[in-house]
Amino acid sequence: MTPQEKKFFGLFEASASNLVDIARALKDMVFSWDSIEARSVKISDLEHRGDGITHEIIALLHRTFVTPFDREDIATLAQSMDDVADLIHSAADDMFLYRITEPTPQCQELAEIVLKGTFEIQKAVPLLRHRSDLKDMLSHCVEINRLENIADRIYRQALAELFNDNNEAMQVIKWREIYQHLETATDRCEDVANVLEGVALKNA
Repeated sequence: MTPQEKKFFGLFEASASNLVDIARALKDMVFSWDSIEARSVKISDLEHRGDGITHEIIALLHRTFVTPFDREDIATLAQSMDDVADLIHSAADDMFLYRITEPTPQCQELAEIVLKGTFEIQKAVPLLRHRSDLKDMLSHCVEINRLENIADRIYRQALAELFNDNNEAMQVIKWREIYQHLETATDRCEDVANVLEGVALKNA
């Protein structure tokens, strides 16, 4: 394995670890519901850290002639992981900016699912290092897909309640946006899983 290949794997693992950190910070935020501004700032800092890692991956991709797997897959994987962090940050930021008084049970459920999805990504990404481990990534990809399906159901139920409970229009707008960020974060986790699955099938 060349030093450049090792750098790619190390950066992807750092990105996955950062995803767990930011998803955990979101879960802590919605379950503790205190020091909201400070928690929002922490999440923003973690999102910026993730941006930095993504930029390193893309810069390394431009400098590297031989890559450990397809260049397009490297770029898509980096971007999809970055998107997860961006969406978590957007959800937390909206809760702070919109002065949400307390999180809903569905918001808490979705935050838990996002965290579980990032755990699966963190388990899967190190398996990229060795071709013999690639097939073991598939079980993590399946679990991420399962979690996305659960999140989609919770999202639909949350919207149904939002529109059926005679909520004020402003509350509907706020929560619809927050729910959408959280559900889309699970979609982007599924995008990560799809890239990993493709890499496994091409290279195992």
